[in-house]
Amino acid sequence: METVPQKSKGLLHFCIHSMKRERWINWSLFLLLSFIWGSSFILMKISREALNGIQIGATRIFSAGIFFLPAAVFHVFKIPRNKLLLVALAGLLGNLLPAFLFGIAIEHHMESALAGILNSLTPLFVIVIALLFGAGFQLRKITGVLIGLAGLVILSLSKSGIHTGNMQHAFLIVLATLMYGLNVNIVARYLKGVEPIKIATVSLALMAIPAGIVLAQQNVFSIARYDEAALLPIAAAVLLGVMGTAFANLLFYVLIRRAGGLFASMVTYVIPIVAIFWGVLAHEQVTLLQVLCLAVILGGVYLVNK
Repeated sequence: METVPQKSKGLLHFCIHSMKRERWINWSLFLLLSFIWGSSFILMKISREALNGIQIGATRIFSAGIFFLPAAVFHVFKIPRNKLLLVALAGLLGNLLPAFLFGIAIEHHMESALAGILNSLTPLFVIVIALLFGAGFQLRKITGVLIGLAGLVILSLSKSGIHTGNMQHAFLIVLATLMYGLNVNIVARYLKGVEPIKIATVSLALMAIPAGIVLAQQNVFSIARYDEAALLPIAAAVLLGVMGTAFANLLFYVLIRRAGGLFASMVTYVIPIVAIFWGVLAHEQVTLLQVLCLAVILGGVYLVNK
């Protein structure tokens, strides 16, 4: 007859095995999400071979919105009417406008690796805007923000960092990360009662409307139909929207549910590393100083999220 200790031992082994399996799944989702988001910048670089920045951004958001349309039709009726305008604002600040800003910066030959480095400023702007929204003052968070911004300043002033010719386009990416930070705070403050997956699906589906209008005005549909050389760049922009925006958002929310927001937020540290990896493969100039500035920025992000 099996003894109680043996049963307990078997249960313990089962629990340990389950925990290891859950941890393996969480890390797999984490690495997949990091790879997808980190690859977004090189996809934009491929897209610019036939599309301008506005076209890249519109194609990206239109594709993501169409991907989410079936879910959005289901979720839109579960969002309070008085919150729909805020959901649309989340789509505008969190997706549509940043997509245009990133697209324009990449169009004007901003290196994808550098774009990935600048994108790591997002968590810092989340904290800065939270302070403006009345969040409690914490010396550690302020210190982290200042360290991260110091990394940006060094990168901007260095000859091997952001060249004078693309300084204004680097500012567009910084502006995009500022919008990301503003959007996070608006969602956290005014859309607390709405599930994130509902915000993501409905906001992107709503943004597909203006994005589709821009696509028509920019003749992207005609380009896709008559210019065979443009098919690969357009496909890269579509992939950017479906995978880099829509599917990645789904993964992010799944990861938050499974492992918590703190673990999911750590993806911030890996995205620029993936972007630099693609930049090296694309023979972009990635200097030691750029990598050191990235380390300074991520050091600030670490203090903010500690």
